[in-house]
Amino acid sequence: MSTIRTVQVDHPNAELRLTTREIPDPGPGQVRVTVEACGICHSDDAFVTNALPGVTFPVTPGHEIAGRIDAVGDAVARWLPGDRVAVGWFGGACLYCDPCRDGDFMHCENLQIPGWHYPGGYADAVVVPATAIARIPDEFTAADAGPMACAGVTTYNSLRRSSARPGDLVAILGLGGLGHLGVQFAAKMGFDTVAIARGPDKEPLATQLGARHYIDSTTQDVAAELRRLGGARVVQATAANSAAMAATIDGLSADGELIVIGAVPDPIPVSPLQLIFQSRSVHGHPAGTARDVERTLDFAALTGIRPMIEEVPLTEAPAAYRHALSGKARFRVVLTTGL
Repeated sequence: MSTIRTVQVDHPNAELRLTTREIPDPGPGQVRVTVEACGICHSDDAFVTNALPGVTFPVTPGHEIAGRIDAVGDAVARWLPGDRVAVGWFGGACLYCDPCRDGDFMHCENLQIPGWHYPGGYADAVVVPATAIARIPDEFTAADAGPMACAGVTTYNSLRRSSARPGDLVAILGLGGLGHLGVQFAAKMGFDTVAIARGPDKEPLATQLGARHYIDSTTQDVAAELRRLGGARVVQATAANSAAMAATIDGLSADGELIVIGAVPDPIPVSPLQLIFQSRSVHGHPAGTARDVERTLDFAALTGIRPMIEEVPLTEAPAAYRHALSGKARFRVVLTTGL
């Protein structure tokens, strides 16, 4: 094919529209991926609304990409046409800045993100740096693999790198697109898992996903309930609600961590006294490199963890995007190309 379908946003806050463009060729160090599926992440809205610096329009969103390598550019080792790969928030590192020289590729000063720094995965094909691709295990369909490259790696990686150890009390705040994966990972990693969400109707789902305890934040004092359970070594905050995050801090154990992965601009209200005497900490965690995505997929394949998704054809992307951002999706909307 000489052209591909692509979803484009012409200017900030414009409607998504389906169009076509010339099929891109990979340059040195790049590969072209035939997209089979791409998840819709709430972070895509930051690009569509021009809320982040350096976004150029028209823009094609999408950083939860899964498909097959179609063509390989010069100076690319290891990867071959036909390989099944995923690309997430980490879309390539420069390899020459100080963080990269330290081996800290996730904090690259020139980090590339699909849909921000080059056209993303709401399309039939994308060209990406070879450093950005992760191998997909045979156990995963493309539609299930896409969300794992962002939502999956963010929840798994932040727990894997936390101070929590098997048997520790770990709470997941929120049961949405991130939280429903966080609960699964926490349970399969051997943590005494608590799910915190709004309303009693979410408790059966929390139990199904592996939580041993449930806290209804609309009727219970979250911090008091966590203290009653012994105090949380880690609270993973997936809900995009700063007040809800703050409500968990007094439920942390000594040396407990509030790990923030729910992206929201509002400040988290916390007093130094809440942190000092119990040596608590509040910190953020980004997604993860391509290798971290591979580890996420491998662990999920081993333990049976999968995202809960709604598959929608690429041709219905505008409506699917609105549905995903409405908060009514259960729990990840994934665009499929049929390729």
